[in-house]
Amino acid sequence: MLSLKDNRFLYLLLQPNSLMVKKKHPEEKRHKFNFWIIATIILSVTVIVLAYLYFNPQNATSVGEKTVNFINENIVQGPNKASLVSVEEESGMFKVTTSYQGQNIPVYVSKDGKYLFLSQPIDMTVSLPKEVEETKFDAPNSDKPKVDLYVMSFCPFGIQAENAMKPVFDLLKNKAEFNILFIANVNGEDYKSVDSLHGLNEALENLRQICVMKYYDQTTFWKYLMEINANCFSVYRDEKALDACWRSAAKKFNIDDKKIDECSKSKEALEILKQHENLVKQNKVRGSPTLIINGKTYNGPRTPEAFKEAICTAFNKVPAECSTKLEGNSTQVTGSC
Repeated sequence: MLSLKDNRFLYLLLQPNSLMVKKKHPEEKRHKFNFWIIATIILSVTVIVLAYLYFNPQNATSVGEKTVNFINENIVQGPNKASLVSVEEESGMFKVTTSYQGQNIPVYVSKDGKYLFLSQPIDMTVSLPKEVEETKFDAPNSDKPKVDLYVMSFCPFGIQAENAMKPVFDLLKNKAEFNILFIANVNGEDYKSVDSLHGLNEALENLRQICVMKYYDQTTFWKYLMEINANCFSVYRDEKALDACWRSAAKKFNIDDKKIDECSKSKEALEILKQHENLVKQNKVRGSPTLIINGKTYNGPRTPEAFKEAICTAFNKVPAECSTKLEGNSTQVTGSC
């Protein structure tokens, strides 16, 4: 009788740890090992390529160009356009520096070029500096202080500053010299060459107000100005509606609208606006509104009382009117065009 060991077939069937458990062939192990090596290499190369496309200068330049195109198509108006100065990585975003009307203006864009931020991001890992008491504004003194308010006629922040200045003008008009000056670029020899941030309609209103100031007294000008701010700002994009609005404001205060219209399109008004442009550059005015009193720039609250207090620091001999407290919006208005 044959033993199990002699019957190899039965022996192999009945031994669970016998050669029936197939051993992996060395070539099979090598193939599996090679697969993971190849997969790892492919993944690494993909990550490197994606990172390169995401962070490389060519992508940054592309985002910068896209940003400037968006700004020119959706934000700025008029013939002058923003241009690209530089793009650099900052705070996990692209800092895109643009040039507009001779000023370098930085904006921030997400790395994918989708989101535009018009203000500098705040690093929340660093505490903000504690507020310190500001040094009280004190302008150089003179017998009759010069009060220069630089604006764009249809800038909402400029309009707010003008409205806050009106009670101060009423109080101190015989004691100080009040001037409204306009921020714009004159690029040619007619009114159509004027580049103002809010377009040609704003450029024309700048020129009209220059003409009203030239041919009428200041009280009449300020009445006209308040009427424009109250009723015409809301329609300034509509040329026909704006034309009817400013003419109505002029006639309300016995201003010859035909004379002002002719003046606004004349070289006479353009020359005055060029003088404003030179003063803007000379005094390094960066936005509307900017208030300069006797040559010193004021950066405090924009309220009638705050404006009055600032101007009253500029007198050699402070007039009695400065003791009058002006009512008005007590909320500090911020922002500029």
